[in-house]
Amino acid sequence: MTTVDAEAITSTGRHEPVGIVPCFPLRVAGLGAALPAQRVTNDDLTQHLDTSDEWITARTGIRARRVAGADETTVALACEAARRALDASGIAVGQVDLVLVATSTPDSACPATATRVAAQLGLRASGFDVNGACSGFVHAFHTAAALLADPSIAVALVIGAERYLSIIDPEDRGTAILFGDGAGAAVLTRCTAEPGAPGVLATDMGGDNTGVGVIEVPPGQTYLTMDGPELFRRAIRGLVASATTVLERAGATAGDVDLYVPHQANARIVTGAAKRLGIPDDKVVVDMAERANTSAASIPLALEAAERSGALRPGMRVLVSGIGAGLSWSTVYLLWDR
Repeated sequence: MTTVDAEAITSTGRHEPVGIVPCFPLRVAGLGAALPAQRVTNDDLTQHLDTSDEWITARTGIRARRVAGADETTVALACEAARRALDASGIAVGQVDLVLVATSTPDSACPATATRVAAQLGLRASGFDVNGACSGFVHAFHTAAALLADPSIAVALVIGAERYLSIIDPEDRGTAILFGDGAGAAVLTRCTAEPGAPGVLATDMGGDNTGVGVIEVPPGQTYLTMDGPELFRRAIRGLVASATTVLERAGATAGDVDLYVPHQANARIVTGAAKRLGIPDDKVVVDMAERANTSAASIPLALEAAERSGALRPGMRVLVSGIGAGLSWSTVYLLWDR
């Protein structure tokens, strides 16, 4: 596996244009990331939990996580990631037509986090939230890609932002070691539909609602509860089934994938799904060691880190897949361009 290491990605990252027209032609014009200042290591957790750095690292691949302070709200993190994505894209704030925020930890129930973000950024764009937990960013990306077909929408800002530790019992060893806070953002722009154009080549959205209670904040309660072993089994099955469906719809195989970026829940889930799909280790992003599971923020954070390191490059065929509470999943297969 690679921790977004450019040298470990064996693909040249450049293909001859594929001979199909993307179902959603678009460019990811910019990516941005935002992390809280406070870093909490596994050793820090041992001060109040019966655990160890070795135990956590061996089972999850996590060494540390970021913890949001009082002023590092979901909106604040989302805005910081959005500004960085816009700066990277070269697109002015006033050009944004749509804001989608994937979050299950909003600062308030009303109005939508997207509305608060738009107000803070000075946008007059429409916006709404997507609560898909760890699937949320891919759900929001898919939604934005479809809405870019509307001629009134040319630029969409898609953000995954979470303060997941706000819903985690700090004394629950089963969950306190797994999660972190942060935000990631992507600026999507519409492009011309033609053979070889960048964009979404195939998609899949689905769910297994028999797993509603596997990971949830039960009604009337404050903290997240989780059946870890059952979630592990279902998460791998869901990721593999969704990715397989998408590749079949695109007329592709695992060998066509240049970079696999699944939800960064823990290293064992990522490696287990990649192995079953037949995607080589050197084409899989494993990026939770310093951030833990940031839910809807994990995929945009992983994409931003991969691009910054050079592991994600124009011309790559990228398989992005989220799975989260519900259980729900969402996968997009992209021809990447910037």
